[in-house]
Amino acid sequence: MSALRPRAPVAAWHLFVPKLYSVLRRGYGANDFRHDLQAGLTVAIVALPLAMALAIASGTTPEKGLHTAIIAGFLISALGGSRVQIGGPTAAFIPVVFIVIERFGYGGLILCTLLAGLMLIAAGVLRLGTLMKYMPAPVVTGFTAGIAVSIFSSQIKDALGLAIERVPADFTARWQAYFAHLDSVNPWALALLLAGIALIVGVRRLRPTAPSFLVAVVVTTLAAVALALPVETIGTRFGDIPATLPRFDFPHIPLERTLELLPSAFTIAFLAGVESLLSAVVADGMIGGRHRSNGELVAQGVANVASALYGGLPATGAIARTATNVRAGARSPVAGILHAAFLLLFMLALAPLMRYVPMAVLAAVLLVVAWNMAELQHFRHLMGGPIGDRAVLLLTFGLTVLFDLTIAIEVGVVLAAFLFMQRMANVVEIEHHVKLIDEDLDDAARGAATDQREQLPPGVEAFQISGPLFFAVASRLDDVLDQLFETPRVFILRLRLVPLMDASGAQALRQFLDRAHRLGIRVILSGLQRQPREVLESMRVLAHPAIAGDASGFEQAVPQARALLAADEAG
Repeated sequence: MSALRPRAPVAAWHLFVPKLYSVLRRGYGANDFRHDLQAGLTVAIVALPLAMALAIASGTTPEKGLHTAIIAGFLISALGGSRVQIGGPTAAFIPVVFIVIERFGYGGLILCTLLAGLMLIAAGVLRLGTLMKYMPAPVVTGFTAGIAVSIFSSQIKDALGLAIERVPADFTARWQAYFAHLDSVNPWALALLLAGIALIVGVRRLRPTAPSFLVAVVVTTLAAVALALPVETIGTRFGDIPATLPRFDFPHIPLERTLELLPSAFTIAFLAGVESLLSAVVADGMIGGRHRSNGELVAQGVANVASALYGGLPATGAIARTATNVRAGARSPVAGILHAAFLLLFMLALAPLMRYVPMAVLAAVLLVVAWNMAELQHFRHLMGGPIGDRAVLLLTFGLTVLFDLTIAIEVGVVLAAFLFMQRMANVVEIEHHVKLIDEDLDDAARGAATDQREQLPPGVEAFQISGPLFFAVASRLDDVLDQLFETPRVFILRLRLVPLMDASGAQALRQFLDRAHRLGIRVILSGLQRQPREVLESMRVLAHPAIAGDASGFEQAVPQARALLAADEAG
């Protein structure tokens, strides 16, 4: 029998191979195509009204949303790392896109989308996809719920048919404008809104597989046309939707304002990355597959760059449309490609009819989307967590609604990071038989003894570190020598319970050794694990002159300390 050979490591480029290639290589038959064709048609029917509604809510024209769903949807499926991911414009982008267009014009949005696409490509190449799953849940839930409230707030004008020429972007100013124009409520618009919501909810309960958004749009539009209701429509606000292919044509890009737009571009890239990977994880759970996160980020980046070059909006993986794709029987990325093709066909064939769709009905679609985004049950669940998590959740939510999504994400992530560091600092203990972190010890506590301490001869001290030694707790290590009554001749530093160490922890240990060397203290390291040892070796800390021994455990360190004392006496 021949010996088993170790499995060869996977080449780095395999991380970026599109799932489409992998599926086709394994074999793709007529039955697979039939399932993908049905799924692609189903998702296109769902995406048609949603793409227009999302574009209008973002402050632009409905064809921009359709172009984004076609171009980005095609590329995300063709190049992505998920078998069934559906890409396109999503509700998460509405607040940031609306603000960018208002402040910098549509050219500013194009530049933002381009920069975000390049950031996503860089994140994928640098293999940061696996890190995004560590985003704190309170931050994600906070800004998601905040986006839902922002979407709800943005739709009040169309929902009530208010006669407001321009809706402010600021949350407070927006509601002040609404209350100032309540006397202009259009009862027919309100009736269409309620009918649209009732149809969406009713169809979902009676026929969960039916395209509830499209049913609501078609039925209410027919009613509005048949009754000649005096309500605003896509046609009265935007004119006819062009029944043409997307063109490589975009407005002037204000390159001189690149630095001003970087925060917004980062926010778009962040949202696109998090939502696309979250959607891919959901899809994996539904089909029992496994996506390539870094390849997915690269595909998202390429799709956003292409969308910008054709004058489209930011795009990412859409969780609801991806789930619809799976439930409709999708087998491969071909379903997503066909979804883009069907959308293009619908736009070319039905563009003249879309002008009759009432704005109130599109508002109904987005209000339902906002309600689903809010995830109230998840929000309430997190509100029952520790006070720190509740603070992060509420702060991120409040900043998203009242100020800016970029600020909310930055503050939320930083606060969550500090909260994590504080918790880890409380976990890590530097022990002299009692905790030294976050406690002021009295003399009695410092003099406490244990059975192990009785093994130590006079002139020897032993301290134990328990938990990861990283930057949040590294500064505490230097305080250890201050806890001693007398300067020892030998110091045993017990590291058996330190599973990992970062560069800051290694630097703190070096500073501790420097101080021990100045005081004439020889240090014995005890129980050093593999990962901390590798870090200390790479940073050349183990060669420090203060280190007089490296024992495998405390039982071996004590005889080494006795030998050092005996050598001193003999000398």
